[in-house]
Amino acid sequence: MHLIIDGYSANREILQDEDFLRGWLESYPSEIGMTRISAPFVLKYVGNKLEDSGISGFVFIAESHISVHTFVEPCYINIDIFSCKDFDAQKSIKDCQNKFQLIRSRTQIIDREWAAKPTMAAGS
Repeated sequence: MHLIIDGYSANREILQDEDFLRGWLESYPSEIGMTRISAPFVLKYVGNKLEDSGISGFVFIAESHISVHTFVEPCYINIDIFSCKDFDAQKSIKDCQNKFQLIRSRTQIIDREWAAKPTMAAGS
């Protein structure tokens, strides 16, 4: 399952707070039943245009990864929770809306479940 959240925050400060994002990436996987297998990696980016600047964070989980990209000037954020294990996407949407103080958001849920392995024909 791949949950994509794009939104606008009411709080510009949290979108530029590396410690805030690092702490969330540290704790959130266990809140949704996932297994964190790396320390969070958080990087500040200063773009050539002010509206491109922000922070990005990433954490590996045994089930795949969680990533966040913020754009401070327009108060915009992208969040991806990607997992081969099902999780409560509606809970995660509400959690992210609350944690990042989203005043407007758009979400997509992509089901990445594969069917059973196809049988190979003889001689293939």
